[in-house]
Amino acid sequence: QAQLVESGGGLVQAGGSLRLSCASSGREFSDYAMVWFRQAPGKEREFVAGMSWRGTNVVYADSVKGRFTISRDNAKNMVFLQMDSLKPEDTAVYYCASRFGVATTTAANYKSWGHGTQVTVSS
Repeated sequence: QAQLVESGGGLVQAGGSLRLSCASSGREFSDYAMVWFRQAPGKEREFVAGMSWRGTNVVYADSVKGRFTISRDNAKNMVFLQMDSLKPEDTAVYYCASRFGVATTTAANYKSWGHGTQVTVSS
């Protein structure tokens, strides 16, 4: 399985921006979809955004459409999440995950996970 390491989280005021990064190592990056999930205290882990290997399959949660942008650099085995117009309800631990094939929105479909990075948005 891949080793995934997230970075870029932090504390930001509402309306601000953050850019999360996820570095993958340990296996081939090609043909694997990369996704972002998040989990707030007391809540289930929820899908945020996902992108297939070639970028032809891109999916966003309705709650982040128009504010978040997922991208990937396959040459560097990295995936990014640009988060703009952040809201307090975006506060959560953000995780990246990967699976062979297309991105799906169900956490149970992913076996490779990072340890997460905390994003806190103050009002």
